[in-house]
Amino acid sequence: MSDDTSGPDVTEVDPLEFREVLGHFATGVTIVTTRDSDGNPHGLTANAFTSVSLDPPLVLVSVDKKAESHEHLGKSRFFCVNVLGEASEDLSNKFAKSGGDKFEGVSHSDRHTGAPVLDDAIAWVDCHLDQVYEGGDHTLFMGRVTGLHAKGGRPLLYYAGKYHRLSDSD
Repeated sequence: MSDDTSGPDVTEVDPLEFREVLGHFATGVTIVTTRDSDGNPHGLTANAFTSVSLDPPLVLVSVDKKAESHEHLGKSRFFCVNVLGEASEDLSNKFAKSGGDKFEGVSHSDRHTGAPVLDDAIAWVDCHLDQVYEGGDHTLFMGRVTGLHAKGGRPLLYYAGKYHRLSDSD
């Protein structure tokens, strides 16, 4: 056994290979919403979302620092994670693009924090911002859950760079 505490050798990881390999982890698809200081809604598609703690109830979402909604998430101090159903591929694509009014024609309401809750979401988790962590080219926003609801439905999945749906046998 070695007394070397410097850790393992770190080699350069190719960003494209990193993305391709991690794309083999299937995820759900969400739209994270918030509001700017003038009350205008903002949102983005995200699949880097996870629960963190039951007591207190905490969730975490990872957001690219270049995303238009990034600055509003930190300034507003609240956000809602809207879980998309399998019929919401077009909605996911709309919120994944930069620019334009993403909320045009999208039915939504406010619940606990004021972050938009999308009517078509199969579940939503409304949060007050609890902690912010820097993570390379992303920021990790941890939220304390203040309200949530699941109306059910089949989730929209993302795997290997494409949308997928559960099979009828699932």
